[in-house]
Amino acid sequence: MDIHYSPIGYFETEFKDLQHMPIQPSGAKDIEGKIVVKEEFADGLKDLDGFSHIIVLSHMHASSGYKLHVKPFLDDTPRGVFSTRAPKRPNSIGLSILQLVKVEKNQLIVRGVDLLDSTPVLDIKPYVADFDSCDADRFGWLEGKGEKVVEKKSDDRFID
Repeated sequence: MDIHYSPIGYFETEFKDLQHMPIQPSGAKDIEGKIVVKEEFADGLKDLDGFSHIIVLSHMHASSGYKLHVKPFLDDTPRGVFSTRAPKRPNSIGLSILQLVKVEKNQLIVRGVDLLDSTPVLDIKPYVADFDSCDADRFGWLEGKGEKVVEKKSDDRFID
């Protein structure tokens, strides 16, 4: 089965290279960026301005290839890629939950941006706490490491 996706838009962010970027949206809490949606899809943004947060699926275009074991930013032990959020994955799809600040025609002003400038956007969905939150109570090897994410920045470990 062949699967093909075409971007519906792209990010405009302050991050021009991968090094020293926040590694998760919680480490980029106050950083604003913009999603520019292609004109042909702009009408699909109707009613989105009523939501405080959005889920954005993106293509991590600066990542090539994959590794099944990676040394994540918050640990020194190699971990299975599917137990991490590392960008070197069989399908380099990113998922971000971002605060939606404003909708202006075909542009979304968002906050919490931890993505590289020009990152292609695959899809946008509204975040709805009643649908999307859960009572997670196990966090694997990341247990107790979440508070460290705000101080961690990207380095060259996932750059080819």
